[in-house]
Amino acid sequence: MATHDPLRSAFGQAVRARRRGLGWSQEELAEHAGVHRNYVGGVERGERNLGLLNAFALAQALGVELSALIADAEGRIAGISPD
Repeated sequence: MATHDPLRSAFGQAVRARRRGLGWSQEELAEHAGVHRNYVGGVERGERNLGLLNAFALAQALGVELSALIADAEGRIAGISPD
């Protein structure tokens, strides 16, 4: 199991919040992003260290700029949650 990393966890929370905002399941996001559902779950739990292409694919599927997901994650680390 991957060690806990605050940035991965915060990024995963940002992805989960956007996904839920769209009313999508993990499977729906995975389908739109072209990744496996288990991969989305791992990202949301902060277990995956995403590559650039997958991070970009998730952002595109969610209809946001990758920079917005990164800014959201940075805000969560700093204690400024948009939720």
